[in-house]
Amino acid sequence: MSDRLFIFDTTLRDGEQVPGCQLNTVEKIQVAKALEQLGVDVIEAGFPISSPGDFHSVVEISKAVTWPTICALTRAVEKDIDCAAEALQYAKHKRIHTGIGTSDSHIKYKFDSTREEIIERAVAAVKYAKKFVEDVEFYAEDAGRTDNEYLARVVEAVIKAGATVVNIPDTTGYCLPDEYGNKIKYLMEHVDGIHKAVLSTHCHNDLGMATANTLQGVLNGARQVEVTVNGIGERAGNTSLEEIAMILKCHKGLDIDTHINTTKIVPISRLVSSLMNMPVQPNKAIVGRNAFAHSSGIHQDGVLKHVQTYEIINPKDVGVDDNAIVLTARSGRAALKYRLHVNGVEIEDEDKLDKIYKKFLILADKKKEVTDDDVLMLAGADMSESHSVRLDYLQVTTGKGVKSVASIGLDIAGQKFEEASSGNGPVDAAIRALKKIIHKQMSLKEFTIQAIDKGSDDVGKVHMQVEYDGHVYYGFGADTDIVTASVEAYIDCINKFRN
Repeated sequence: MSDRLFIFDTTLRDGEQVPGCQLNTVEKIQVAKALEQLGVDVIEAGFPISSPGDFHSVVEISKAVTWPTICALTRAVEKDIDCAAEALQYAKHKRIHTGIGTSDSHIKYKFDSTREEIIERAVAAVKYAKKFVEDVEFYAEDAGRTDNEYLARVVEAVIKAGATVVNIPDTTGYCLPDEYGNKIKYLMEHVDGIHKAVLSTHCHNDLGMATANTLQGVLNGARQVEVTVNGIGERAGNTSLEEIAMILKCHKGLDIDTHINTTKIVPISRLVSSLMNMPVQPNKAIVGRNAFAHSSGIHQDGVLKHVQTYEIINPKDVGVDDNAIVLTARSGRAALKYRLHVNGVEIEDEDKLDKIYKKFLILADKKKEVTDDDVLMLAGADMSESHSVRLDYLQVTTGKGVKSVASIGLDIAGQKFEEASSGNGPVDAAIRALKKIIHKQMSLKEFTIQAIDKGSDDVGKVHMQVEYDGHVYYGFGADTDIVTASVEAYIDCINKFRN
């Protein structure tokens, strides 16, 4: 029987400490419900004493969520614990998370105290929290830089006081993986009564080692991991939930199981990214836009022959429809032939394929990405007829003190259509005008603008997600005019709709 690993999600507490990522109560409830569907065991809903808004959010999340334990953070201070207990009154399963710094640095400079006094305060806090809830978690802040022998004394004392979970945070992200793993191992071997509580990891990513440290903690006896969606959090972030979940899913030989429904990973990643306005870097493991994209010719050939040659994760396992074969100057003949096949063009003559490939390389050197339209034109098959919607023209009037107005012309399967609309900005006006022509129930889910190079005359690249008929479609557009790029991206989504 596999060991059970508890997933403690702190997206709504530690993750929300990122500047500019604060959520209102309604948004927090939305994330909490998504976390429940994902299958997390514990949701750290907030730090109630920190603000009335945080207190209210913990109360409402407690009402909205059924299965996960709802956890509230406190300092080792009675008024903090009182406040947390009150905020958790409606939770079906409740936990108070209290603690204090244990490193010599914290003891001396933060508390102006002594090691013995810190142990006394830790024990008192746990005992006080036990008056309100049965499930009490203690955190030894800056445990990563705390002497192991002293840390073991603290852990033993709080377990005797009634702590059910003991959190060993690498608060500053300083530890090396072996160092952190050995710390957990030391506690497992030297703390009397250690099996009466669960050891928990809480690792930060300041040196890029949060996931590695967390895994080493688990391999050495920790059975709870504190993580966030997309790895967001203070400074460089926390351990990524999705990385730990998929490591354990891929490495079945570890025989450690979570209750995470991995097919929900990418949807919640996008939800958190959207609500917190925190774009996920394209090369982010598991959830990045390029996580299942292949552009190298060698990789593309391998994937097309046998997908597991270069993919250790089935995209569907994390909620992605399929991998992506992206055509660039690094792509080979196999990828080109595959893209032609996908678009209904079969080329068996190798000489003809070679000629097309030479033209393809010339074009690919000029463009960052070669589209299906480009490929079909190279092969002598113009896709413009099958791509039902094309932008003919776009004219926008905008400025300070005037209402933005857009006029748009579309070519739909050879027929010309024109419309105009106003909006609260040039992009909004243009998309409103487009929607007057395209009568479909569709909604914009994500809108990201990025510069390809630097300078005021730069080409702007727009990424969009548009939802239609229960499916989310991705569109891309690039132009020196960002409004045009936005409309092209929206049209790109429309042309991918399933009829």
